[in-house]
Amino acid sequence: MKKSDAREIQSFYRHYYSKYIQALQSAADKADRAQLSKAYQTANVLFEVLKAVNLIQSVEVDQEILETHDRVAQKTEIYVPYNILPLDPDSANQAIMRYPEIQVAVGALRYTRGLPWPREYKRKKQDIFDWLQVTFGFQKDNMANQREHLILLLANVHIRQIQEPRRQSKLDERALDEVMKKLLKNYKKWCKFLGKKSSFWLPIVQPEVQQRKLLYTGLYLLIWGEAANLRFMPECLCYIYHHMAFELHGILAGNVSPTTGEDVKPAYGGDEEAFLKEVVSPIYQVIEMESKRGKSEHSQWRNYDDLNEYFWSPDCFQIGWPMRLDADFFCCEPVKPLKFEKKRDNKPPGKDPWVGKVNFVEIRSYWHIFRSFDRMWSFYILCLQAMIIVAWNGAGNWTTLFDYDVFKKVLSVFITASILNLGQAVLDMALNWKARQYMALNVKLRYLLNAVSAATWVVILMVTCSHSLSLFILAVIAYLSPNMFAAVLFLFPFIRRYLGSSDNRFLNIVMWWSEPQLYVGTELRESTLSVFKYATFWILLIITKLTFSYNLEIKPLVNPTKAIMSVHTHTYTWDSFFSPARNNIGVVVGVWVPIILVYFMDTQIWYAIFSTIFGGVYGAFYHLGEIRNLGMLRSRFELLPGAFNGCLIPPEKSDPMKRRGLKATLSRNYDAKEGARFAQLWNKVITSLREEDLIKNREMDLLLVPYWADRDMDIIQWPPFLLASKIPIALHMTKDSNGKDRELKKRIESDNYMSCAIRECYTSFRNIIMFLVRGSREKTVIDDIFAEVDKHIEDGDLVRVLKMSALPILYDHVVKLIGYLLMNRQEDRDQVVILFQDMHEVVTRDIMEEQNLDGQGDEFYEHYQLFQPAGAILFPTPHSEAWKEKINRLYLLLTVKESAKDVPTNLEARRRICFFSSSLFMDMPSAPKVRNMLSFSVLTPYYREEVFFSLHGLRVPNEDGVSILFYLQKLFPDEWINFLERMNCSSEHELSGNNELEDHLRLWASYRDQTLTRTVRGMMYYRKALELQAFLDMAKDDDLMEGYKAIELNEDQMKGGGSLWAQCRAVADMKFTYVVSCQRYGIEKRSGDPCAQSVLRLMTEYPSLRVAYIDEVEEPSKDAPKKINHNVYYSVLVKAMPNSNAYETGKNLDQIIYKIKLPGPAIVGEGKAENQNHAIIFTRGEGLQTIDINQDNYMEEALKMRNLLQEFLKKHDDVRHPTILGLREHIFSGSVSSLAWFMSNQETTFATIGQRLLANLLKVRFHYGHPDVFDRLFHLTRGGVSKASWIINLSEGIFAGFNSTLREGNVTHHEYIQVGKGMDVGLNQISLFEAKIANGNGEQTLSRDLYRLGHNFDFFRMLSCYFTTIGFYFSTLITVLTVYVFLYGRLYLVLSGCEQELSNQPAIQNNQSLQVIFASQSFVQIGFLVALPMMMEISLERGFLTALSEFIIMLINLAPMFFTFLLGTMSHFYGRTLLHGGAKYGATGRGSVVFHTKFAVNYRLYSRTHFVKGLELMNLLIVYQIFGESYKGAFSHTLIIVSIWFMAITWLFAPFVFNPSGFEWQKIIDDWSDWNKWISNRGGIGVPVEQSWESWWEEEQEHLRYSGKRGLVLEILLASRFLIYHYWLVYHLNMTTKHEMSVMVYGISFGIFVVVKVLSFVRVRCVEDFQLLFGLIKGVIMFVTILMILKALSQMTLQDIAVCFLAFIPAGWGLILIAQACKPVVQMAGLWESVRTVARGYEIVMGLLVFTPVAFFARFPFVSEFQMHMLFGQAYNRDLDISSILNGRRKGSSRRND
Repeated sequence: MKKSDAREIQSFYRHYYSKYIQALQSAADKADRAQLSKAYQTANVLFEVLKAVNLIQSVEVDQEILETHDRVAQKTEIYVPYNILPLDPDSANQAIMRYPEIQVAVGALRYTRGLPWPREYKRKKQDIFDWLQVTFGFQKDNMANQREHLILLLANVHIRQIQEPRRQSKLDERALDEVMKKLLKNYKKWCKFLGKKSSFWLPIVQPEVQQRKLLYTGLYLLIWGEAANLRFMPECLCYIYHHMAFELHGILAGNVSPTTGEDVKPAYGGDEEAFLKEVVSPIYQVIEMESKRGKSEHSQWRNYDDLNEYFWSPDCFQIGWPMRLDADFFCCEPVKPLKFEKKRDNKPPGKDPWVGKVNFVEIRSYWHIFRSFDRMWSFYILCLQAMIIVAWNGAGNWTTLFDYDVFKKVLSVFITASILNLGQAVLDMALNWKARQYMALNVKLRYLLNAVSAATWVVILMVTCSHSLSLFILAVIAYLSPNMFAAVLFLFPFIRRYLGSSDNRFLNIVMWWSEPQLYVGTELRESTLSVFKYATFWILLIITKLTFSYNLEIKPLVNPTKAIMSVHTHTYTWDSFFSPARNNIGVVVGVWVPIILVYFMDTQIWYAIFSTIFGGVYGAFYHLGEIRNLGMLRSRFELLPGAFNGCLIPPEKSDPMKRRGLKATLSRNYDAKEGARFAQLWNKVITSLREEDLIKNREMDLLLVPYWADRDMDIIQWPPFLLASKIPIALHMTKDSNGKDRELKKRIESDNYMSCAIRECYTSFRNIIMFLVRGSREKTVIDDIFAEVDKHIEDGDLVRVLKMSALPILYDHVVKLIGYLLMNRQEDRDQVVILFQDMHEVVTRDIMEEQNLDGQGDEFYEHYQLFQPAGAILFPTPHSEAWKEKINRLYLLLTVKESAKDVPTNLEARRRICFFSSSLFMDMPSAPKVRNMLSFSVLTPYYREEVFFSLHGLRVPNEDGVSILFYLQKLFPDEWINFLERMNCSSEHELSGNNELEDHLRLWASYRDQTLTRTVRGMMYYRKALELQAFLDMAKDDDLMEGYKAIELNEDQMKGGGSLWAQCRAVADMKFTYVVSCQRYGIEKRSGDPCAQSVLRLMTEYPSLRVAYIDEVEEPSKDAPKKINHNVYYSVLVKAMPNSNAYETGKNLDQIIYKIKLPGPAIVGEGKAENQNHAIIFTRGEGLQTIDINQDNYMEEALKMRNLLQEFLKKHDDVRHPTILGLREHIFSGSVSSLAWFMSNQETTFATIGQRLLANLLKVRFHYGHPDVFDRLFHLTRGGVSKASWIINLSEGIFAGFNSTLREGNVTHHEYIQVGKGMDVGLNQISLFEAKIANGNGEQTLSRDLYRLGHNFDFFRMLSCYFTTIGFYFSTLITVLTVYVFLYGRLYLVLSGCEQELSNQPAIQNNQSLQVIFASQSFVQIGFLVALPMMMEISLERGFLTALSEFIIMLINLAPMFFTFLLGTMSHFYGRTLLHGGAKYGATGRGSVVFHTKFAVNYRLYSRTHFVKGLELMNLLIVYQIFGESYKGAFSHTLIIVSIWFMAITWLFAPFVFNPSGFEWQKIIDDWSDWNKWISNRGGIGVPVEQSWESWWEEEQEHLRYSGKRGLVLEILLASRFLIYHYWLVYHLNMTTKHEMSVMVYGISFGIFVVVKVLSFVRVRCVEDFQLLFGLIKGVIMFVTILMILKALSQMTLQDIAVCFLAFIPAGWGLILIAQACKPVVQMAGLWESVRTVARGYEIVMGLLVFTPVAFFARFPFVSEFQMHMLFGQAYNRDLDISSILNGRRKGSSRRND
């Protein structure tokens, strides 16, 4: 024993070091690096304790221990946390480091010979990245991150370049060239565009060439990795790289500075953070300063695009290097005060040093729609003019074109064209005026010359037209020459490419004039075949549209128009200042404007029709719906093994030209290896369904094929669900065969599955018996029996010779035997022996009768009992998974008597299996081996969404008495039962109290909502799939036949870096990375937020998962004289501690891998895009899939990922490789409510037939949603996978597609793979989602990206771009506008008196064109544009009858009302965004859909978007009904009015129709009380909109605060329509025949309004000092007012009173709108409180008008019952107990009362 504690501790330290550390170090492979790292950390802690104890006891530490500690300390520094590659020397034996491709990449980076290291630098075993970091001042963690990044890139490309997978000692030069080319292609293009020589210089000495390339490549990655928000500015990075690469060359070349005479040094270097501080931070500060004005008009601040495009001009080099911080680029305009705010001083503003906008100005104006797509609008306007001219002259036939006068008039369209061209030129100059300061001179000159040229042509064409037709034709030909030249370039792209690359000055001028010379958008040409396809599509569509428009819209209206113009109006009922127009031009305008609006809109309808037809044809050619249901799956299952091996297994070397597809599958033979591979893949799919609780255990057993291949069988073992009931049926057939062998054989062989089942059962039974029987005599008997049976089978006389009537007895014995084998208990041995004897007796005496098989006669049995002696049979049998599987399978085949046609019963499981099977017959690239596949990452941005349900959150009831768990149990009843079965529980109660079971319960619930847990599980299927596929690639024949499950169950296989299991995991690490960007994880972790714990749990559950977050910490300032703390920001990547347990809560289970300092807050623009940007540096690979947290993935789809990635290597259009691979989406949230079903079908249609057409035919697919896979290297060098400028890039995703296309990318779409997606499924959620999309499209309309696409696409592709982006939303706006124009136009006719004169005119009474336009409007209104392609897609995938039945059900469930309501949402937000802005990202929420929404919530959401508009339409319709007497008899007119009434009613009451329990009386009472409380509450600072009407009212006007002058003026003009409408109605009162009286009433009505305002104002100001005087004045005014009202009422009819009310209410609302637009002026006048008071009154009246009908119908119980069945028809069809959820509160109340 030692005498002191210090000696004891020293002894323990030595013991720990020798037993743990040395033992782990001396292990054969040092594979368990995590344990070794932990041991070193523990040894460090022990040493600290040892030092402290020795210090207390004054004992010296032994020298041996000190030396040991030094070694431990060195190792601790080496064993730092790593991401994927452990690059320390002791990790060479790690599985991933054993791969030759990794070794050669690491070796190439470690070649540092010739690099000039700083003298003070302590060189160890360093590499190229260490030298770059020291030289240029990068952060160490950035260096470590990019080192691993480049190694993995080089390794993955290297393995694809070598033909034979043999060990190589050097990195393949082609691999390095490929990576370098992809990373630096944009930089080289930038240098060429600016006329600068690139900074690449390669040495002459060959061995140093690879080193130099690695230096240039590594330098770019280091710049990119530390650039933070500058990554959105790719050309800015090119500028930085250009100068730093030049410095790199100078350093390596040993250049000497001419000024100092010393060696060249970098401008910024030395300090570790020099690059961040001196390069990134100054530019970032510009970004941050500009973004602070993000809510101002876009023209008032520079966004990311403006800042980046500054570097498209040679002027950017004025910044210099080192950068001059006084350069104009760094000058930021100070934040301007808001409009109408008083200035604090009267000093004149100084000169604005602000650079301003660059190349483009985003100004809010509807003119952008014309400006961006001017060729389309000009074409339609010219066609309209030509059609009107032809229809107006003669009979309206096209033959009149040959008439001289008509022909000359038609030629006038070219004058119109020149005027439109002039308008476009002026518009370009006007809208880009604010960019003039830094616009390039050649661009300014082009704008100016374009305007001068356009004006000149207007004059020339007008002059020549008036003089001579021939001269005019020559002028037209000259005018069209540029268009002819453009057509030639369009038809012959090679000419354009030649001209673009020519150095001839004249040709350069021609190309400069023909198209703008910008850095992007110059190479948008497609292949000749692609051009032919989409040109054909649009030519057919345009011909159809123009023919329809001419014959049914234009031509029928010409003669009625002539008749209207010829009628003289004698009676005009308005005052003189509204005098009748000449030729009834007002009537003509009222008739023609709706026609013209629909003329411009109906192309969208024709596009829907043509896209449906062409998309359906494409889908049929792509084998969509090859397997639609379980019946088709069963009938084609024999083809699946071949399809699996053809699609999902790499071709063998002996079969490099392996055929694929349906025909190839039919002609294939399968060997044992192919069968084994099919079994592994198929079973993985089925077990994943069981793990997700979509199927039960029995269904899983019926669907599985054997994991362990039985080598004694030479037949295919099909899943039991195909063979179910075949044996009992065959047994019955055999018993009744009466010895007819041939007939029985024919019947059996007619059913292939029955034949297979019989052969498998016989073979399997024989093998089992042979295995069990061990006695020599017993073996002889058994061999004889089976030999005799085999002989009869071969001779074909089995049934004739043997007695089959006893077969059922033998069957019963066999079933009992298999049952005992399943239980495998020692106490059953005697029963097993008896069964053997009974079976022997049945076979020998009953079936084979007189045949003597043993050769010794019956007397033998008197002395020897078969199977009785010990050892005669083997029972119990040795336990093994293979044996258990064989027994279980045979038991199923023998005992399942019912048909398994409905297996699986779960609808989702059926859909997934059918789609997966069907996709294998589609055209997809062959699968490479996992080592040869492209590597990829998945990136998911996360903010504050649900991660993982807590137990309390699951069980706590909401206000309706329903908990989330109860809700999910009722929605997924079969999955809940399957879950309990998996947990071996019979009820929920058994789960309580067990932490592990409760944890599984939380997971089950989280997997059924749109949570991060669900998304992570889905994405991690990629890794599981890769591990399985790597096993199939690398496994030897023996391992393959044993199966993947055997390796999973073998713990020894999981140990050691050289094991097959470790190799599979290592390959998966090389190929796949998953990063979740949890923006607030650091803050939440420090605050103890449960979200952080949930995220940590995910990391421990999935060790390969990585979490990136933005860390914000306070650090003392190093530069300031006083130690002042300031916030510092980091991008951090963490992972779970190795071997940590998910259940270890409250411990520090994560470890930081990289921590890279940022120049400031990462979120300065759109949050989602910025969140992606900060984490993208931690992703790896050549592909990047962006996934939202409302998405899911499936194991079977993950198996096809390596096929998909091969698409990057193909040229789909023979022009360019894909840069974005579009994926199909399955909406998994559409199975409960009708609304969810509508939305699911709509989104599914868009994600399938819509995108199929966009990508394959029209070539305008961009990026929608986030299942798409990006070419990662392409996009990280071109601005990332999204854009982040505040507000303008609200729809950040589609701008990635715009950017990719403009930068010569190619977007494709592939339907053989799908990703799950959850959608917003309640009406409020859907409305918020559609509002967000409409806002995003409004911002897109203003964007430079869409402008450039519209101008650089050819004409037909430009049409595709318009009608598939903003065109749809502009068409919805026109649809709504058409209704308003029609109603106001008709009221003009009625109220002006023209109606009486024109009542007999056909244009008024029987207007065919009007019927056509409202048919078109109705098509859009009721959702025809969505329904038509929806039916086609359902027909393709599920059959026509299914599509027809679903369409009818949708009509019954009020789908037209739903789509009409959405029409109002889209048109409102799109129009408001264009007019005022105010778009912002809104969280739609992803909660449940069966809970009631309060009336106050609905009112806040829909008051401005629907209720106001619905009441206005209803007001107009009532007035129209009162005065429009002459139209009431026209049937067509009645249909039109009914259509408008339907729209008005829908906009008013759809929120209540689609609101669960919307007509339940108790809910109505509660809603009314809540609304009264809300509207009565006063607002104030900090009062949320949910609690006060005043707060909400102020927020509703926020968009006007930032609106421009044009927007405010237009808002006032639009509101003035109510005042004009008021005049129209008051003028038509019947109280007097004198018009002056009407004018007086008009004035009195507003006079009363003014008097009330004055009284309110005086009361506030004077009531305290002049109480008596104020009371007298108030009484006099009220007395006079009452007298005037009585006087007026005495002469008014009831109709007059109603009309006054209908006139006065809208007029007051119009005044409120005008006051809101002029808020600062009204506030200065002191009238704002009065406006608010009146507005509150209007809101109360509006609420009553909307609420009263709802309350009335709520009194009838059958209305609520009908609504419930209408809303939840899908749930009732699935037999879901939806009523128990809806009635949760009442049940909960009754339980409480009990």
